[in-house]
Amino acid sequence: MLSYTKKLRRRTTVLLTLVAALMLPTIAHAQIDVGVDRFTVEPLSIAVPDFIPGSAQAQKLAVDIATVVAEDLERSGLFAPLDKRAFLSRPVGLAVRPNFVNWKPLNAQALVVGEAKLSAEGQLSADFRLWDVFAEQPMTGLSLTTSPSNWRRVAHLIADAIYERITGERGYFDTRIVYISETGPAEKRIKRLSIMDQDGSNHRFLSDGDTLVLTPRFSPTQQEITYLAYFNNQPRVYLFNIDTGEQEVLGDFPGMTFAPRFSPDGNQVVMSLAENGNSDVNVMDLRTRQVRRLTTHPSIDTSPSFSPDGRQIVFESDRGGSQQLYVMNADGSNQHRISFKSGGRYGTPVWSPRGDLIAFTKIQSGLFHIGVMRPDGSGERLLAKGFLVESPTWAPNGRVLMFFKQNKSDAKGRGGNSRLYSIDLTGQNEREIITPVEASDPAWSPASSR
Repeated sequence: MLSYTKKLRRRTTVLLTLVAALMLPTIAHAQIDVGVDRFTVEPLSIAVPDFIPGSAQAQKLAVDIATVVAEDLERSGLFAPLDKRAFLSRPVGLAVRPNFVNWKPLNAQALVVGEAKLSAEGQLSADFRLWDVFAEQPMTGLSLTTSPSNWRRVAHLIADAIYERITGERGYFDTRIVYISETGPAEKRIKRLSIMDQDGSNHRFLSDGDTLVLTPRFSPTQQEITYLAYFNNQPRVYLFNIDTGEQEVLGDFPGMTFAPRFSPDGNQVVMSLAENGNSDVNVMDLRTRQVRRLTTHPSIDTSPSFSPDGRQIVFESDRGGSQQLYVMNADGSNQHRISFKSGGRYGTPVWSPRGDLIAFTKIQSGLFHIGVMRPDGSGERLLAKGFLVESPTWAPNGRVLMFFKQNKSDAKGRGGNSRLYSIDLTGQNEREIITPVEASDPAWSPASSR
Protein backbone atom coordinates (compact mmCIF):
# COMPACT_ATOMS: atom_id res chain seq x y z
CA MET A 1 0.00 0.00 0.00
CA LEU A 2 2.74 2.44 0.94
CA SER A 3 5.45 3.57 -1.41
CA TYR A 4 8.75 5.00 -0.24
CA THR A 5 12.30 5.53 -1.41
CA LYS A 6 15.60 4.82 0.26
CA LYS A 7 15.64 8.47 1.32
CA LEU A 8 12.78 7.70 3.68
CA ARG A 9 14.46 4.76 5.31
CA ARG A 10 16.52 6.93 7.59
CA ARG A 11 16.24 10.52 8.67
CA THR A 12 19.86 11.63 8.53
CA THR A 13 21.27 12.75 11.85
CA VAL A 14 22.10 16.35 11.16
CA LEU A 15 24.53 17.26 13.83
CA LEU A 16 27.88 15.59 14.14
CA THR A 17 28.80 18.43 16.44
CA LEU A 18 26.41 20.60 18.41
CA VAL A 19 28.09 22.92 20.89
CA ALA A 20 26.22 25.49 22.97
CA ALA A 21 28.33 28.54 23.67
CA LEU A 22 28.08 31.86 25.46
CA MET A 23 24.99 30.97 27.47
CA LEU A 24 25.28 34.14 29.50
CA PRO A 25 22.59 35.33 31.91
CA THR A 26 22.93 39.00 30.93
CA ILE A 27 20.04 40.26 28.84
CA ALA A 28 18.99 43.88 28.85
CA HIS A 29 16.36 45.05 26.35
CA ALA A 30 15.93 41.98 24.12
CA GLN A 31 13.21 40.06 25.89
CA ILE A 32 9.69 38.95 24.96
CA ASP A 33 6.86 38.06 27.30
CA VAL A 34 4.87 35.24 25.66
CA GLY A 35 2.56 34.48 28.56
CA VAL A 36 -0.60 32.62 27.61
CA ASP A 37 -2.81 35.46 28.82
CA ARG A 38 -1.14 38.01 26.51
CA PHE A 39 -3.48 38.80 23.62
CA THR A 40 -0.96 40.95 21.74
CA VAL A 41 2.82 40.81 21.62
CA GLU A 42 5.11 43.54 20.31
CA PRO A 43 7.59 41.84 17.92
CA LEU A 44 11.23 42.27 18.78
CA SER A 45 13.32 43.92 16.06
CA ILE A 46 16.26 41.72 15.11
CA ALA A 47 19.01 42.05 12.51
CA VAL A 48 19.93 38.85 10.65
CA PRO A 49 22.68 39.70 8.14
CA ASP A 50 23.84 37.11 5.63
CA PHE A 51 26.28 34.71 7.24
CA ILE A 52 29.94 35.24 6.47
CA PRO A 53 31.10 32.64 3.92
CA GLY A 54 34.33 30.81 4.67
CA SER A 55 34.96 30.37 0.95
CA ALA A 56 33.38 31.11 -2.42
CA GLN A 57 31.82 27.63 -2.38
CA ALA A 58 29.97 28.50 0.85
CA GLN A 59 28.58 31.82 -0.41
CA LYS A 60 25.11 30.53 -1.30
CA LEU A 61 24.85 28.43 1.87
CA ALA A 62 25.73 31.50 3.96
CA VAL A 63 22.92 33.51 2.37
CA ASP A 64 20.37 30.66 2.45
CA ILE A 65 20.92 29.84 6.13
CA ALA A 66 20.45 33.47 7.20
CA THR A 67 17.32 33.75 5.03
CA VAL A 68 15.65 30.72 6.61
CA VAL A 69 16.59 31.88 10.13
CA ALA A 70 14.94 35.24 9.47
CA GLU A 71 11.87 33.61 7.89
CA ASP A 72 11.41 31.25 10.87
CA LEU A 73 11.62 34.09 13.36
CA GLU A 74 9.29 36.38 11.39
CA ARG A 75 6.68 33.64 10.94
CA SER A 76 6.44 33.20 14.71
CA GLY A 77 5.00 36.71 15.01
CA LEU A 78 7.38 37.45 17.89
CA PHE A 79 10.24 38.88 15.82
CA ALA A 80 10.51 41.61 13.19
CA PRO A 81 13.67 40.99 11.11
CA LEU A 82 15.04 44.26 9.74
CA ASP A 83 15.34 44.91 6.01
CA LYS A 84 18.90 44.05 4.99
CA ARG A 85 18.97 47.09 2.68
CA ALA A 86 18.87 49.33 5.75
CA PHE A 87 22.04 47.88 7.30
CA LEU A 88 24.82 50.42 7.82
CA SER A 89 27.53 47.75 8.00
CA ARG A 90 28.05 44.01 7.76
CA PRO A 91 29.67 41.69 10.32
CA VAL A 92 33.22 40.76 9.41
CA GLY A 93 33.75 37.72 11.62
CA LEU A 94 32.71 35.91 14.78
CA ALA A 95 35.96 36.85 16.48
CA VAL A 96 35.36 40.55 15.79
CA ARG A 97 33.11 42.40 18.23
CA PRO A 98 30.23 44.08 16.34
CA ASN A 99 30.26 47.84 16.01
CA PHE A 100 27.01 48.50 17.85
CA VAL A 101 26.99 52.16 16.79
CA ASN A 102 25.87 50.94 13.35
CA TRP A 103 22.97 48.87 14.73
CA LYS A 104 21.47 51.09 17.43
CA PRO A 105 20.15 53.73 14.96
CA LEU A 106 18.12 50.96 13.30
CA ASN A 107 16.57 50.13 16.67
CA ALA A 108 17.86 46.58 16.31
CA GLN A 109 17.36 45.03 19.72
CA ALA A 110 19.24 41.85 18.80
CA LEU A 111 21.89 41.02 16.21
CA VAL A 112 22.75 37.64 14.69
CA VAL A 113 26.33 37.14 13.47
CA GLY A 114 27.07 33.87 11.68
CA GLU A 115 29.67 32.08 9.59
CA ALA A 116 29.30 29.17 7.17
CA LYS A 117 32.19 27.25 5.68
CA LEU A 118 32.94 23.96 3.96
CA SER A 119 35.76 21.71 5.15
CA ALA A 120 38.20 19.89 2.87
CA GLU A 121 36.08 16.80 3.44
CA GLY A 122 32.98 18.63 2.23
CA GLN A 123 31.31 19.07 5.62
CA LEU A 124 29.34 22.20 6.45
CA SER A 125 30.31 24.09 9.59
CA ALA A 126 27.95 26.83 10.76
CA ASP A 127 28.59 29.04 13.77
CA PHE A 128 26.54 31.91 15.11
CA ARG A 129 26.42 34.39 17.98
CA LEU A 130 23.39 36.32 19.20
CA TRP A 131 24.09 39.80 20.61
CA ASP A 132 21.99 42.12 22.76
CA VAL A 133 22.59 45.37 20.86
CA PHE A 134 21.74 47.87 23.61
CA ALA A 135 23.58 45.99 26.36
CA GLU A 136 26.40 45.19 23.88
CA GLN A 137 26.62 41.70 25.35
CA PRO A 138 26.63 38.20 23.80
CA MET A 139 23.54 36.13 24.60
CA THR A 140 23.98 32.67 23.07
CA GLY A 141 25.64 30.79 20.24
CA LEU A 142 25.97 27.42 18.53
CA SER A 143 28.55 25.55 16.47
CA LEU A 144 27.05 22.99 14.07
CA THR A 145 28.71 20.49 11.73
CA THR A 146 26.85 18.37 9.19
CA SER A 147 26.46 17.49 5.53
CA PRO A 148 25.75 20.52 3.31
CA SER A 149 22.44 18.90 2.28
CA ASN A 150 21.20 19.49 5.82
CA TRP A 151 21.72 23.26 5.70
CA ARG A 152 18.01 23.98 6.14
CA ARG A 153 17.82 22.02 9.37
CA VAL A 154 20.90 23.88 10.59
CA ALA A 155 18.99 27.12 10.00
CA HIS A 156 15.98 25.81 11.94
CA LEU A 157 18.21 24.85 14.87
CA ILE A 158 19.77 28.30 14.93
CA ALA A 159 16.32 29.91 14.86
CA ASP A 160 15.27 27.61 17.72
CA ALA A 161 18.26 28.71 19.80
CA ILE A 162 17.43 32.39 19.22
CA TYR A 163 13.75 31.88 20.00
CA GLU A 164 14.54 29.99 23.21
CA ARG A 165 17.11 32.51 24.45
CA ILE A 166 14.85 35.51 23.95
CA THR A 167 11.43 34.07 24.87
CA GLY A 168 12.55 31.61 27.54
CA GLU A 169 10.56 28.85 25.81
CA ARG A 170 11.75 26.08 23.53
CA GLY A 171 11.64 26.75 19.80
CA TYR A 172 9.58 24.70 17.37
CA PHE A 173 11.24 25.36 14.00
CA ASP A 174 13.17 22.06 13.82
CA THR A 175 9.97 20.02 13.64
CA ARG A 176 7.89 18.28 11.00
CA ILE A 177 4.25 18.02 10.01
CA VAL A 178 2.52 14.88 8.81
CA TYR A 179 -0.76 15.49 7.02
CA ILE A 180 -3.14 14.31 4.28
CA SER A 181 -2.54 15.56 0.72
CA GLU A 182 -5.77 15.78 -1.27
CA THR A 183 -6.29 15.76 -5.04
CA GLY A 184 -9.11 14.95 -7.45
CA PRO A 185 -12.84 15.70 -7.52
CA ALA A 186 -14.86 15.69 -4.31
CA GLU A 187 -16.71 12.49 -5.25
CA LYS A 188 -13.45 10.63 -5.97
CA ARG A 189 -10.88 12.18 -3.65
CA ILE A 190 -7.32 10.82 -3.57
CA LYS A 191 -5.77 11.17 -0.12
CA ARG A 192 -2.08 10.49 0.50
CA LEU A 193 -0.01 10.41 3.65
CA SER A 194 2.57 13.23 3.42
CA ILE A 195 5.32 14.78 5.51
CA MET A 196 7.19 18.10 5.46
CA ASP A 197 9.11 20.53 7.65
CA GLN A 198 6.98 22.90 9.73
CA ASP A 199 7.52 25.68 7.18
CA GLY A 200 6.37 23.55 4.23
CA SER A 201 9.82 22.69 2.87
CA ASN A 202 11.26 19.19 2.25
CA HIS A 203 7.87 17.85 1.24
CA ARG A 204 7.48 14.09 0.60
CA PHE A 205 4.59 11.74 -0.13
CA LEU A 206 4.62 8.65 2.09
CA SER A 207 1.80 6.73 0.39
CA ASP A 208 0.86 6.19 -3.24
CA GLY A 209 -2.81 7.18 -3.06
CA ASP A 210 -4.21 3.73 -3.84
CA THR A 211 -5.70 3.53 -0.35
CA LEU A 212 -7.65 6.19 1.52
CA VAL A 213 -5.71 7.42 4.59
CA LEU A 214 -6.93 9.68 7.40
CA THR A 215 -5.94 11.19 10.79
CA PRO A 216 -2.15 10.66 10.91
CA ARG A 217 -0.45 11.25 14.28
CA PHE A 218 3.20 11.25 15.38
CA SER A 219 4.57 9.04 18.11
CA PRO A 220 6.59 10.70 20.91
CA THR A 221 9.77 9.35 19.27
CA GLN A 222 9.06 11.10 15.93
CA GLN A 223 9.92 7.95 14.01
CA GLU A 224 6.47 6.33 13.93
CA ILE A 225 3.12 7.54 12.66
CA THR A 226 -0.24 6.05 13.50
CA TYR A 227 -3.11 6.62 11.09
CA LEU A 228 -6.40 5.27 9.80
CA ALA A 229 -6.51 3.61 6.35
CA TYR A 230 -9.21 1.88 4.35
CA PHE A 231 -8.00 -1.43 2.92
CA ASN A 232 -10.59 -3.37 0.91
CA ASN A 233 -13.12 -0.84 2.21
CA GLN A 234 -12.31 -1.87 5.78
CA PRO A 235 -10.94 0.86 8.13
CA ARG A 236 -7.93 -0.19 10.14
CA VAL A 237 -5.38 1.54 12.34
CA TYR A 238 -1.80 1.25 11.11
CA LEU A 239 1.69 2.07 12.36
CA PHE A 240 4.21 3.44 9.87
CA ASN A 241 7.94 3.64 10.62
CA ILE A 242 9.48 6.68 8.93
CA ASP A 243 13.03 5.29 9.19
CA THR A 244 12.35 1.91 7.60
CA GLY A 245 9.19 2.59 5.59
CA GLU A 246 7.60 -0.46 7.20
CA GLN A 247 3.94 -0.47 8.20
CA GLU A 248 1.85 -2.83 10.28
CA VAL A 249 -1.78 -3.23 11.26
CA LEU A 250 -2.43 -2.69 14.95
CA GLY A 251 -5.15 -5.29 14.88
CA ASP A 252 -8.28 -6.55 13.18
CA PHE A 253 -11.35 -5.29 14.96
CA PRO A 254 -14.94 -6.33 14.34
CA GLY A 255 -16.14 -2.78 13.70
CA MET A 256 -14.91 0.64 12.61
CA THR A 257 -11.79 2.18 14.13
CA PHE A 258 -11.24 5.93 14.36
CA ALA A 259 -8.91 8.68 15.52
CA PRO A 260 -5.82 6.83 16.85
CA ARG A 261 -3.33 8.73 19.04
CA PHE A 262 -0.22 7.67 20.95
CA SER A 263 0.16 7.92 24.70
CA PRO A 264 2.93 10.29 25.89
CA ASP A 265 5.31 7.39 26.52
CA GLY A 266 4.59 5.84 23.11
CA ASN A 267 3.60 2.48 24.63
CA GLN A 268 -0.13 2.78 24.00
CA VAL A 269 -2.52 3.93 21.30
CA VAL A 270 -5.91 5.28 22.29
CA MET A 271 -8.66 5.13 19.66
CA SER A 272 -12.38 4.87 19.10
CA LEU A 273 -13.84 1.49 18.15
CA ALA A 274 -17.39 1.10 16.83
CA GLU A 275 -19.26 -2.14 17.42
CA ASN A 276 -22.97 -2.86 17.00
CA GLY A 277 -23.63 0.78 16.19
CA ASN A 278 -21.93 2.10 19.33
CA SER A 279 -18.59 3.91 19.45
CA ASP A 280 -16.39 3.77 22.56
CA VAL A 281 -12.90 4.87 23.54
CA ASN A 282 -10.39 2.01 23.78
CA VAL A 283 -6.69 1.82 24.53
CA MET A 284 -4.22 -0.73 23.12
CA ASP A 285 -0.93 -1.73 24.73
CA LEU A 286 1.55 -1.82 21.83
CA ARG A 287 3.75 -4.38 23.58
CA THR A 288 1.06 -6.95 24.29
CA ARG A 289 -1.57 -5.83 21.71
CA GLN A 290 -4.17 -6.11 24.46
CA VAL A 291 -7.18 -3.79 24.06
CA ARG A 292 -9.09 -2.32 26.98
CA ARG A 293 -12.38 -0.42 26.72
CA LEU A 294 -12.48 2.86 28.66
CA THR A 295 -16.02 4.08 27.92
CA THR A 296 -19.21 2.01 27.79
CA HIS A 297 -21.84 4.67 27.25
CA PRO A 298 -24.61 4.08 24.61
CA SER A 299 -23.50 7.13 22.60
CA ILE A 300 -20.71 8.20 20.28
CA ASP A 301 -17.44 8.54 22.22
CA THR A 302 -14.50 9.39 19.96
CA SER A 303 -11.42 11.59 19.28
CA PRO A 304 -9.50 10.75 22.48
CA SER A 305 -6.26 12.56 23.39
CA PHE A 306 -3.95 11.93 26.36
CA SER A 307 -2.78 14.65 28.71
CA PRO A 308 1.03 15.07 28.52
CA ASP A 309 1.50 13.33 31.87
CA GLY A 310 -0.57 10.36 30.67
CA ARG A 311 -2.96 10.55 33.61
CA GLN A 312 -6.07 11.83 31.81
CA ILE A 313 -7.82 11.62 28.45
CA VAL A 314 -10.03 14.21 26.78
CA PHE A 315 -12.61 13.00 24.25
CA GLU A 316 -15.80 14.10 22.53
CA SER A 317 -19.21 12.56 23.16
CA ASP A 318 -22.87 13.23 22.38
CA ARG A 319 -24.04 11.51 25.58
CA GLY A 320 -25.51 14.80 26.82
CA GLY A 321 -27.61 15.32 23.70
CA SER A 322 -25.04 17.26 21.67
CA GLN A 323 -21.38 16.97 20.73
CA GLN A 324 -19.35 18.10 23.77
CA LEU A 325 -15.94 17.60 25.42
CA TYR A 326 -15.34 15.24 28.34
CA VAL A 327 -12.31 14.37 30.46
CA MET A 328 -11.65 11.09 32.26
CA ASN A 329 -8.79 9.42 34.08
CA ALA A 330 -6.57 7.21 31.94
CA ASP A 331 -8.24 4.11 33.39
CA GLY A 332 -11.69 5.34 32.31
CA SER A 333 -12.85 6.56 35.71
CA ASN A 334 -14.25 10.00 36.63
CA GLN A 335 -15.79 10.82 33.24
CA HIS A 336 -17.09 14.38 33.30
CA ARG A 337 -18.07 17.12 30.86
CA ILE A 338 -15.91 20.25 30.57
CA SER A 339 -17.56 22.26 27.72
CA PHE A 340 -20.61 24.20 28.92
CA LYS A 341 -20.88 27.36 26.81
CA SER A 342 -24.37 27.50 25.31
CA GLY A 343 -25.15 27.27 21.62
CA GLY A 344 -22.09 25.36 20.44
CA ARG A 345 -20.90 21.86 19.59
CA TYR A 346 -17.32 20.79 20.30
CA GLY A 347 -15.05 18.18 18.74
CA THR A 348 -11.50 17.06 17.81
CA PRO A 349 -9.97 17.89 21.22
CA VAL A 350 -6.22 17.69 21.66
CA TRP A 351 -4.28 18.32 24.86
CA SER A 352 -1.46 20.88 24.81
CA PRO A 353 2.10 19.51 25.30
CA ARG A 354 2.35 21.91 28.25
CA GLY A 355 -0.77 20.46 29.85
CA ASP A 356 -2.33 23.88 30.45
CA LEU A 357 -4.86 23.96 27.59
CA ILE A 358 -7.04 21.79 25.38
CA ALA A 359 -7.56 22.84 21.76
CA PHE A 360 -10.81 22.01 19.97
CA THR A 361 -13.07 22.63 17.01
CA LYS A 362 -16.33 24.43 17.81
CA ILE A 363 -19.40 24.79 15.61
CA GLN A 364 -21.58 27.75 16.50
CA SER A 365 -24.00 29.96 14.55
CA GLY A 366 -23.14 28.27 11.27
CA LEU A 367 -19.38 28.83 11.59
CA PHE A 368 -16.47 26.64 12.60
CA HIS A 369 -13.95 27.87 15.17
CA ILE A 370 -10.57 26.76 16.49
CA GLY A 371 -10.36 27.47 20.21
CA VAL A 372 -8.68 26.59 23.48
CA MET A 373 -9.87 26.09 27.05
CA ARG A 374 -8.32 24.99 30.30
CA PRO A 375 -8.68 21.31 31.27
CA ASP A 376 -11.48 22.20 33.70
CA GLY A 377 -13.41 23.95 30.89
CA SER A 378 -12.69 27.51 32.03
CA GLY A 379 -11.01 30.28 30.05
CA GLU A 380 -12.44 29.40 26.63
CA ARG A 381 -11.00 31.52 23.81
CA LEU A 382 -11.74 31.27 20.09
CA LEU A 383 -8.67 31.92 17.92
CA ALA A 384 -9.77 31.32 14.32
CA LYS A 385 -13.07 30.97 12.48
CA GLY A 386 -14.36 30.23 9.00
CA PHE A 387 -16.67 28.27 6.73
CA LEU A 388 -14.73 25.16 7.81
CA VAL A 389 -11.75 25.13 10.18
CA GLU A 390 -10.91 21.86 11.87
CA SER A 391 -8.34 19.43 13.33
CA PRO A 392 -6.08 21.57 15.53
CA THR A 393 -2.62 20.24 16.36
CA TRP A 394 -0.09 21.73 18.78
CA ALA A 395 3.49 22.81 18.20
CA PRO A 396 5.66 21.01 20.77
CA ASN A 397 6.13 24.20 22.83
CA GLY A 398 2.34 24.60 23.24
CA ARG A 399 2.27 28.16 21.87
CA VAL A 400 1.21 27.62 18.24
CA LEU A 401 -1.58 25.61 16.61
CA MET A 402 -1.93 24.29 13.08
CA PHE A 403 -5.26 23.37 11.48
CA PHE A 404 -6.88 23.10 8.08
CA LYS A 405 -9.28 25.59 6.55
CA GLN A 406 -11.76 25.38 3.70
CA ASN A 407 -13.47 28.52 2.40
CA LYS A 408 -16.94 28.64 0.87
CA SER A 409 -16.54 28.48 -2.90
CA ASP A 410 -20.03 29.28 -4.25
CA ALA A 411 -23.48 30.59 -3.40
CA LYS A 412 -24.73 27.07 -2.70
CA GLY A 413 -22.40 26.85 0.29
CA ARG A 414 -20.04 24.26 -1.09
CA GLY A 415 -16.46 24.25 0.10
CA GLY A 416 -13.41 25.20 -1.90
CA ASN A 417 -9.76 24.27 -1.55
CA SER A 418 -8.48 22.87 1.74
CA ARG A 419 -5.31 24.48 3.09
CA LEU A 420 -3.16 24.37 6.23
CA TYR A 421 -2.80 27.35 8.54
CA SER A 422 -1.00 28.11 11.78
CA ILE A 423 -2.00 30.54 14.52
CA ASP A 424 -0.51 31.43 17.89
CA LEU A 425 -2.34 31.77 21.18
CA THR A 426 -2.84 35.50 20.73
CA GLY A 427 -5.11 34.71 17.76
CA GLN A 428 -3.36 37.53 15.86
CA ASN A 429 -0.79 35.66 13.78
CA GLU A 430 -2.60 33.40 11.32
CA ARG A 431 -0.34 32.14 8.51
CA GLU A 432 -0.92 29.79 5.57
CA ILE A 433 1.49 26.86 5.26
CA ILE A 434 2.11 26.35 1.55
CA THR A 435 1.71 22.76 0.32
CA PRO A 436 1.99 21.36 -3.24
CA VAL A 437 -1.68 20.32 -3.31
CA GLU A 438 -4.69 20.65 -1.02
CA ALA A 439 -4.12 19.54 2.57
CA SER A 440 -5.99 18.46 5.70
CA ASP A 441 -5.58 16.65 9.04
CA PRO A 442 -2.18 18.04 10.10
CA ALA A 443 -0.23 16.61 13.02
CA TRP A 444 2.83 18.29 14.52
CA SER A 445 5.86 16.24 15.51
CA PRO A 446 7.39 16.38 18.98
CA ALA A 447 10.46 18.56 19.51
CA SER A 448 13.65 17.11 18.10
CA SER A 449 16.31 15.83 20.45
CA ARG A 450 19.51 17.85 20.50
